[in-house]
Amino acid sequence: MVKKIVFTGGGSAGHVTPNLALIDRLKDQWEITYIGSKNGIEKDLVQAHGITYRAISSGKLRRYFDMKNFKDPFKVLAGVMQAYLILKKIRPDVIFSKGGFVSVPVVIGGWLNRIPVYIHESDITPGLANRIAVRFATKLFVTFEEAAATLSKDKVVYTGAPIRDALFEGKKEKGLQFLGFQVNKPVLLIMGGSLGAKKINEEVRASLTELLKNYQIVHLCGKGNVDPELEGTQGYRQYEYVDQELPDVMASASIILSRAGSNAIFEFLALKKPMILVPLPLRTSRGDQILNAESFKKKGFCEVLDNDSLTAEELQKTIAEVYRNRYDYIDRMVAAQGATHGIKNILEQITK
Repeated sequence: MVKKIVFTGGGSAGHVTPNLALIDRLKDQWEITYIGSKNGIEKDLVQAHGITYRAISSGKLRRYFDMKNFKDPFKVLAGVMQAYLILKKIRPDVIFSKGGFVSVPVVIGGWLNRIPVYIHESDITPGLANRIAVRFATKLFVTFEEAAATLSKDKVVYTGAPIRDALFEGKKEKGLQFLGFQVNKPVLLIMGGSLGAKKINEEVRASLTELLKNYQIVHLCGKGNVDPELEGTQGYRQYEYVDQELPDVMASASIILSRAGSNAIFEFLALKKPMILVPLPLRTSRGDQILNAESFKKKGFCEVLDNDSLTAEELQKTIAEVYRNRYDYIDRMVAAQGATHGIKNILEQITK
């Protein structure tokens, strides 16, 4: 009999991409269903993979006052009932949750149906959704070793990060060809997330003349952030985002400047790319990127710059230092590759 698994998670690409990495490994042997929200980013990403998608009601869990806080608990309760009925009909062998608000009703629905539920947390400290969901979970898998030390030892399993297979298939030559770059000049890859990073974009563009003396630059600047005046600049390519060509673009990069989202930085680690991280500041986040970046710096994988005090001069100096010492960073990354074996470790847990 074919085994069945239900995946859930949504609200951002970071809650979906690791699920897709696991789905690619299981889709030939398991019957897979994905439960997500009606209009979340996860719907398009999952359906593009040809996976059966079931939508449920989902309310946002907020730490701050908002009039929607009075309505959303009812949406969550509706989502629990919908998930319960979907799961009762499917009767999967296991549920895997990557987090996000839509996952809470699915995890509770699985618990009510007595289905084993496994959760994965990317950051050092769990987000609110996973802090609620872990009460109903069988196991909580974590990406950072530091997370395992602060959470319930009877449920936590350190697995590392699930890295998608496609990432390792990137070819440097194809990336340079796509970008129209030379072979003999290093490539600086700048990534600010799907919405871009305003501060990073500003300081990179303020530094462009100086940086282009030593690097070719591919700048993934986020939706609506392409600067028309810079189109055609020699050695500089800017895109809102890159999809299918991203593994090749990443393979072509000598160093990377990025935010500090967990999925992204573990991908850089897996590819052994020296990095400069500019985490989201506390005033716009719960501080998870700051902890992620501090952990990587302590292990010698990166340098960290403060978003609010970042200047063009500091940026140029740090990029130069990281590039000059790039082989030291790479040596430390080679020694830490066990942290990127998440897919293997997770599959051993959920398929045994």
